[in-house]
Amino acid sequence: MPELPEVETIARGVNERVRGDRIVEVWFSRHPQPFKTPVARQARGLEGRAILAVHRTGKHIVCELGGPVDGSPLGIACSSPLVEDSGIPSAQWIVHLGMTGRLLVTTPEAPVAPHTHARLSLASGRELRFVDPRRFGRLEYRDLGAKAGFCAPGADPLKVTAEEFARLFHGRKLAIKAALLNQKLLSGVGNIYADESLFRAGIRPRRQSGRQTKTALEGLRLALRKVLKHAIRLGGSSVSDYVDADGVRGFFQLEHCVYQRTGLPCRRCQTPIRRILVAGRGTHYCPHCQR
Repeated sequence: MPELPEVETIARGVNERVRGDRIVEVWFSRHPQPFKTPVARQARGLEGRAILAVHRTGKHIVCELGGPVDGSPLGIACSSPLVEDSGIPSAQWIVHLGMTGRLLVTTPEAPVAPHTHARLSLASGRELRFVDPRRFGRLEYRDLGAKAGFCAPGADPLKVTAEEFARLFHGRKLAIKAALLNQKLLSGVGNIYADESLFRAGIRPRRQSGRQTKTALEGLRLALRKVLKHAIRLGGSSVSDYVDADGVRGFFQLEHCVYQRTGLPCRRCQTPIRRILVAGRGTHYCPHCQR
């Protein structure tokens, strides 16, 4: 499943290419699974709206939309970026990529990939396509005049302060790896970056989160932020189906220290990397570097 760096990379790429464009026509597939909002309602809501901005919230991609041609903008109930001189969002199109989802900016002439579930034709002549072979992704439309804007359930790992981060884990009996994966605590962290940040912080994944010292938690917060930012710079980790808005793979998988490196020597100490299960998830760590 794409995690924070992959979603951030896609959101930035889509924003660069379609910000300021207008949706003129919408096509959806007949498969019901990807649609959190009925397709007829999504189509009615999307057509004619301007794309003011595209950004990441947690593991979701949020398209901020201006009023339709014959409508007037309404207020927004949840903080989100506004675009200079482009008005106030009155609707949102929310994309969750699921396990294998892709959000691509292309031309109408480009071959339509199997499992394409949405094609948004834009005034510029481009298309915004949602492709999802396993159909675990979700597409949602929100009218901000009737419903609050989308907010992630947990704190953003790139923005959370030291005090806020420490409070998230205080008194919890969960393993620290399980706590990192809890989207109600931190939105956007998944298996890859939990493993990689715990390695860089020197913490074993089964350690009880509530027993970590403030010093250890601050080290983890900084390690997590550092690894996420570096992964974004490298376009994310392409370990499965992930590609960015142009269909290009990321490169951070080449710098993984522990994730999916079972039995290989640790890049620091040469001890073989081990794999265990934590909260039902395959978890990788160095028994020497992580205590």
